[in-house]
Amino acid sequence: MIVISEYFDGAVKSLGYDSKDGKSSIGIIEEGEYKFGTSMHETMIVLEGELEVLLPESAIWKTFTNGQSFEVSANQSFTVRSGMQTSYLCKYK
Repeated sequence: MIVISEYFDGAVKSLGYDSKDGKSSIGIIEEGEYKFGTSMHETMIVLEGELEVLLPESAIWKTFTNGQSFEVSANQSFTVRSGMQTSYLCKYK
């Protein structure tokens, strides 16, 4: 079953699904800055575009582009900034 999710008044949209490797979602982030919370461990892969990311317990923004990924543990918060539409794949454990 595909689960449709929408956040931040529609500025972030995703399609969630179950694969043989577990839960995943694929989505698009509009230009802007957004703070997310995690309930599971997440690996986020930038498919197209660019995200600046402020990871938990960090004061430094890091930039991720096509094919690059970052991880966030369960029960943490992280912030992303995008200057353009950016697509991503998120894998949950």
